[in-house]
Amino acid sequence: MDETRGWIVRGRVQGVGFRWFVQRVGQRLGLGGHVRNLPDGSVEVHARGAGEALAALERALEEGSPASRVEGLVRIPADPRTPEAEFWMERW
Repeated sequence: MDETRGWIVRGRVQGVGFRWFVQRVGQRLGLGGHVRNLPDGSVEVHARGAGEALAALERALEEGSPASRVEGLVRIPADPRTPEAEFWMERW
């Protein structure tokens, strides 16, 4: 049974390849979902898939990409409109 989860990631997570990192991890784990930058400098992630894969994504979000520095990870209500079959990154 698929689950849907959401997170806000705070720290140095914009301008350092973090969204690309999240997209690659999500795709590798076979998740659907999306990642986007927020105006306050944080990053929002929504994902759908198996619980084990979502837990692995959460661990990756806590660690961050090589150039990022994650200072906080908060689980938020999942966007129920996350039916994406693929993991994509919102560009701006």
